[in-house]
Amino acid sequence: MTLPNKLTLLRILLIPLIVIVYYAFTFEQEILRVNLKYFIIVIIFTIASITDFLDGYIARKYNLVTTFGKFIDPLADKLLVMSTLVILADARLIYGWLVITILSREFIVSGIRLVAVSEGKVIAASKLGKYKTAVTMIAIILCFISPLYVVGNYLMYLALILTIVSGLDYTVKNKKIILLSK
Repeated sequence: MTLPNKLTLLRILLIPLIVIVYYAFTFEQEILRVNLKYFIIVIIFTIASITDFLDGYIARKYNLVTTFGKFIDPLADKLLVMSTLVILADARLIYGWLVITILSREFIVSGIRLVAVSEGKVIAASKLGKYKTAVTMIAIILCFISPLYVVGNYLMYLALILTIVSGLDYTVKNKKIILLSK
């Protein structure tokens, strides 16, 4: 297994840790005006987000791109982002409808990817999708940090726009796969 794929799997393994910290710990202490529980989540989420950048960078730089990586990397991103967005909604830091909209796009894109795989094709993430993921990850981090919460919320709306636009772009670019699948 390549290093980029190991980094992607590490990202997936960090997701339950975020969930455990959120639901298992009830402490409300603050560090620099940030809830300690959220601070720990931000650290774990940031580490996981950095693995997203590193796995792609290493895979491209050292020609370690694999079919498995093309499939699992976007899935790991979705799992990380969606689980954390659900936590933000549960904590009432963002609106539930926003999470549902983003989640819907992710299901549509994942469905298209599954159809493509059944046809023997693997569709890598687009640049627009990567921008959407990066903006969403930054917005998530800022939404957890009280002093930066408002900035995070504005970025979350930008992420929502990128989510919708990239989803439409993805659907249009892959309409042949959708329409011609058996």
